[in-house]
Amino acid sequence: MTTLATVITGASSGIGEALAHLFAPEHQTLVLVARRKERLEALAKELNAKHGIKVHVIAQDLQEAGAAASLMSAIAALGLSVDTLVNNAGFGESTPFAKADAAKTSGMMQLNMVALTELTHQALPTMIERGHGRIMNIASVVAFQPCPYFAVYAATKAYVLSLTEALAEEVKGRGILVTAVCPGSTNTGFHEVANTKGSLLDKIAESPEMVAEEAYKALNNSKVVIVTGLMNKPVPTINRLIPRRAMTWAVAKMLGH
Repeated sequence: MTTLATVITGASSGIGEALAHLFAPEHQTLVLVARRKERLEALAKELNAKHGIKVHVIAQDLQEAGAAASLMSAIAALGLSVDTLVNNAGFGESTPFAKADAAKTSGMMQLNMVALTELTHQALPTMIERGHGRIMNIASVVAFQPCPYFAVYAATKAYVLSLTEALAEEVKGRGILVTAVCPGSTNTGFHEVANTKGSLLDKIAESPEMVAEEAYKALNNSKVVIVTGLMNKPVPTINRLIPRRAMTWAVAKMLGH
């Protein structure tokens, strides 16, 4: 007999870690996934001590081809079935597209889009059979417009937003909650990886705890899209009102190297 589990990718820090603290009080088995095993184990120990729940740690690099299938096999081998899937793992890079590192760009697309899609595709059928499940996909506020100098990252997050909205419509009325979370700049390790440390984006960053709290509430309130942070909430409306080319120009001026 399988046990229902909440699976969180990118759980070793930032939004993923904050979400783990919010899901833990539900007393469902947790599966924490990230590359950094030591950080996952420390978090697992903390959550177990505080809430008395079973926490499994899987050190997995989801940038690798076939990683999603490997992860789902590992979850099944633990006798677990995914009841809640949080696709949080992802990264970005701020650079002119022509100068971007090819391997890093491919890894970004693999992690932000392919792994997310494959994990969702494998978890969803059993959710439909049970008539219950939750899927949270972490997109970004940049999903609403093209972002020069963040071109691939923004495009991957536009994909996540579009996929999530479509999926939510497909499963509507079947007991499955699907939410796309669109944070703005967040105080995680993102800016170090993205090469934006010390930039305006870094300076206006919000806390991962705030993002996680809004995301968690939105998921459980059946909200399909949530833009977190007061400063970010007008972004979708602004993008509908201002011509797309003008918005792209403005973003280029803000992010230009």
